[in-house]
Amino acid sequence: MWFMSEVGELAEALRGQHKSEEVAKEFADVLAWLATLANIAGIDLNAAIEMKYGRGCPYCEKIPCLCSPTEKP
Repeated sequence: MWFMSEVGELAEALRGQHKSEEVAKEFADVLAWLATLANIAGIDLNAAIEMKYGRGCPYCEKIPCLCSPTEKP
């Protein structure tokens, strides 16, 4: 799947000495493929995000999340 390839490229860019512009492009690629997969599966990605994160963190319900690192799943 192209999505997994793009996630791998993003991970490589984040680990390496890449310019922030290159990392940003990899984030954009991952997001574009994720949106494409959601569309193919008939998922409204905006609605899914709103349902899970509309009130902030699904655990502490704060924006930004105030969970301690040990509390996060």
